[in-house]
Amino acid sequence: MQIKQKVFVITGGARGLGAGMASHLATLGAHVALIDLDADALKHSADQLAGLGVKSQGYVCDITDESQVENTFASIRSDFGKLHGLVNNAGLMRDGMLIKLKDGKLVDKMSLKQWNDVINVNLTGSFLCGREAAAIMAEQGEGGVIVNVSSVSRAGNAGQTNYSATKSGVATLVVSWAKELARYGIRVGGIAPGVIATDMTAQMKPEAIERMLTAVPLRRLGKISEMAHTLQYIIENDFFTGRIIEMDGGLRI
Repeated sequence: MQIKQKVFVITGGARGLGAGMASHLATLGAHVALIDLDADALKHSADQLAGLGVKSQGYVCDITDESQVENTFASIRSDFGKLHGLVNNAGLMRDGMLIKLKDGKLVDKMSLKQWNDVINVNLTGSFLCGREAAAIMAEQGEGGVIVNVSSVSRAGNAGQTNYSATKSGVATLVVSWAKELARYGIRVGGIAPGVIATDMTAQMKPEAIERMLTAVPLRRLGKISEMAHTLQYIIENDFFTGRIIEMDGGLRI
């Protein structure tokens, strides 16, 4: 798919990876609709993208709420006229051990709220946005592409029962949707990044970063620009569908 003049929705698009990927697509001439909960950050990011000469608009939306998602995608369709792609990037982490014992006695366990919060945003949110985007693109009859952001943690990681489950889930959605939506000319891909340098990682202690890097053969964090380049490849390669690209510097969990 040619990116120029196409319309893409990016969830979690107000900052970090989402904003970086949106900026990359905008520099290639794409029009971008950003979905997030932070109204101020959305406006700032949308204004920056508009400065690149493309149409950009932010939409405050709780992606775990079905009616909000339906209304938001209807608004995007009305405002932009078309929809050609979705990047399911929005995500939430609420890490914790399944159980914790001290002196043989249970002292803590992952709460149902920790589980539900992450499941609702990462998995249900991706499902709802994917469903609405697919419906619009299928009706248009021009094909399209959906990209789910998974994680290296999809293989399972200690302290991330909830997060790992969701990132495995969005990866399997890639395969299911690719098989279902090919008849409409809609391709579906996924990216499973390792640790990417963002504002969040910049706040971590140097020793924590160093511990993470010992497991990465390339001995560095990934760059947002590298994530964006991987997204570009998936969008532009019309024979790519139903697969996950692991962009983790060789990290294996």
